Amino acid sequence: MTYAVREKSKRKAPANRNAFSRLEFLTRVSKDLSSQHDIDRLLETILDAAQHITNADGGTLYRVTPERQLAFAIVRTNSLGVIMGGTSGLPVAISPISLFDASGAPNLAMVASYSVLRDETVNIADAYAAKGFDFSGTRAFDERTGYRSTSFLTVPMKNHDDEIIGVLQLINARDPVTGRNIPFSSADQQFTEALASQAAIALTNRSLIAQLQELFESFVSLINKAIDEKSPHTSRHCARVPTLTMMLAEAAHNCERGPFAEFQMSDADRYELKLAGLLHDCGKITTPVHVIDKATKLSTIFDRIELIDCRFEILKRELEIDALKKIAKLGRDKPGEIDTINNGLGSTISRLNEDREFLYRINVGSETMSATDLARIAQIARFTICDATGQPQPILTDDEVKNLSIACGTLTQEERTTINHHIVATIDMLEALPWPKHLKKVPEYAGGHHERMDGKGYPRGLRGEDMPVQARAMAIADIFEALTAKDRPYKSAKTLSESLEILGKFCVNGHIDPDLFDLFVREKVYQKFAEEFLDPEQIDSVDPSKIPGYQS
Repeated sequence: MTYAVREKSKRKAPANRNAFSRLEFLTRVSKDLSSQHDIDRLLETILDAAQHITNADGGTLYRVTPERQLAFAIVRTNSLGVIMGGTSGLPVAISPISLFDASGAPNLAMVASYSVLRDETVNIADAYAAKGFDFSGTRAFDERTGYRSTSFLTVPMKNHDDEIIGVLQLINARDPVTGRNIPFSSADQQFTEALASQAAIALTNRSLIAQLQELFESFVSLINKAIDEKSPHTSRHCARVPTLTMMLAEAAHNCERGPFAEFQMSDADRYELKLAGLLHDCGKITTPVHVIDKATKLSTIFDRIELIDCRFEILKRELEIDALKKIAKLGRDKPGEIDTINNGLGSTISRLNEDREFLYRINVGSETMSATDLARIAQIARFTICDATGQPQPILTDDEVKNLSIACGTLTQEERTTINHHIVATIDMLEALPWPKHLKKVPEYAGGHHERMDGKGYPRGLRGEDMPVQARAMAIADIFEALTAKDRPYKSAKTLSESLEILGKFCVNGHIDPDLFDLFVREKVYQKFAEEFLDPEQIDSVDPSKIPGYQS
């Protein structure tokens, strides 16, 4: 049912407002609505089309909020030059209209809320003569501006689920010949209702797409949060690598000559790469935390150096007890032999203390092990202590000897394999998802950041020519972020110059893309990243001429 306070218009519609031309216009608008991705622009398209199709001077588009209010999305009056909301950049400084009062009673005094609550189009010929509605705000506006608000056409916007999601309100239909205010005709109303229905569906679809995108990004954040909760030493990595990847990719996008002159990214491409960066280490959710956080060679769920420390104390006590037993048998009449026993015990204890300090030192894994160090570990392992049954047991287990003998770093080869498996898990997880067309390359970009230009990377052994620019950029970002990170338990944070020197060596040995590395240095991408994320003491002076592998 339509609420109408107006006299039937006897005027004949001008040629440019006949049904066929307006239907043709409505068809074109429908195409625009379905192709518009930005919600603010979509709202403007709706209001523009409604004003055009009815020749209305003003219009307001409201959106129904979860708080059961009508929020002003766009307000426009052409003759006054008033434009608020939408893409104008000017917020609508008008309080929303409540659909219900404090007692819960429906607000039927305002024409916009009435239209929603009664699910009706309201067509008013003259607001000053209309009964049953509160137009005090309209009159106050007219008094301030000298405007004359006359005809109103208020149409609820209902989507395909029969849910009202907004209101389209038009003000002052204008005679195209005289320019005077006239009522909205029945044809105006019918075409506006048709437009409102199409607009509601388009707006709902766009809102659903935005909600699904937000939901998906929330899941991505959830995965990274899970990794963060599992290991705080990777949380910043998951956030910083995407940022640095995008910085380097944008530098390549802006190149007008050279190897990246043809490389271009659309907004969709950027979003795809951003997601790949956020998900590049999602497979770490499968990696055992004691491997991710292995700060020392003997770390498992705790640092086993403490167990070895206890064994050394037991061994020293056993030696002391054995010495005391020998002395007790000798009696007091053999002081020379007693001195020999005490001196031998002191010498052995001193050596054990030195050996224990040695094990503490090499457990850190900060230095490369020498052959002498490895031989000393083997020699220490020959010491034995008695277990609870009195049986001799080595002071170091075979697994402890293996871990202490790690040549560089804190990981055994098996643990490195476990760590490296996270990229296989990442690829498996991402390739299992039904990616839409515009995100199909997320698994390829995310899964390629441990490949090398020379084909010696993992897990697929791809060569540089087999990898897209995006994956090669992420490989550089992944390494550089790790070098500069200060939250890793097994290393200290490097300065800019130290990190670039190491990254340059990666370039020289065929690990990373030399062209992207040149761009990384030449465009000072590292500097932009450092200013945003690194501590001031890490940002030292960089001499590009001293960076290995830098050609420009």
